[in-house]
Amino acid sequence: MNDLMRDAESLLGKALSDGVDRRDFLKTALGTGFAAATLPVVAQNVIKTDTAGLTAGTITIQVNGQNVPVYRAQPEGKTDLPVILVISEIFGVHEHIADVARRFAKQGYLALAPDLFIRQGDPTKVASIADLQRDIISKTPDAQVFADLDAVVAWAKANGGNGDKLAITGFCWGGRITWLYAAHNPAIKAGVAWYGRLKGDVNANFPRHPIDVAGILKAPILGLYGAKDTGIPLDSVAAMEAALALGPSKSQIVIYPNSGHAFHADYRPSYVEADARDGWKRTLAWLMQHNVI
Repeated sequence: MNDLMRDAESLLGKALSDGVDRRDFLKTALGTGFAAATLPVVAQNVIKTDTAGLTAGTITIQVNGQNVPVYRAQPEGKTDLPVILVISEIFGVHEHIADVARRFAKQGYLALAPDLFIRQGDPTKVASIADLQRDIISKTPDAQVFADLDAVVAWAKANGGNGDKLAITGFCWGGRITWLYAAHNPAIKAGVAWYGRLKGDVNANFPRHPIDVAGILKAPILGLYGAKDTGIPLDSVAAMEAALALGPSKSQIVIYPNSGHAFHADYRPSYVEADARDGWKRTLAWLMQHNVI
């Protein structure tokens, strides 16, 4: 099983074993209203953050002739805001990711969650995980992602964001991007990677992985990982910690012994409320500690 498929199976495994069809999951669980109707077993866990006091909704940023949708949430009428990039799972910017952006906006951030798969396709319309990996994820180059994020950062600076207070966070696929983009963009002051892959095969689209940049990384990144994550073994986490110790970033990794993959995803059976809440608390404290608020 290749790296991206392992991530996907790790994320979806329990829901699929509970009898949720992959096609139904992708079609309904990842759309705007995605969770409660198809996964009632976890509907009670879904956090719904309102837009009271916020400006929230989808904007469009043009990058090299391509219109890139970006979910934006920020305190209404405020400027000079700290900026946080919110990077999605492999399933794109669905309602859970939008809700996370609103949670950051409630804390005073200009939160921006771009659709980084816009050129390759719509994950909500893909019939299987194999198709998703083959047709979209494997064809989305890191360099393209970085260029899109660079454009999002430029938009933020021109639209009420404080470029000196720039952070990034991401989940699963987005966790990997969190480490890599922090190495790519020296303006990133801090970040939080939720269960992002650390090692893997390299090719033209994915020339480096987080462990390859650990020694040169300057921005402090907080990594949040689950000990029971079958897609990200603990030996790779230990190797990342060792590599980080040789560099200047002072990044840290927290391992939750009772969690597997996607423990923050409140719409999924993988959700572990205690660890998700602790991770969120640590996230806000980490960003504050590193002056991104």
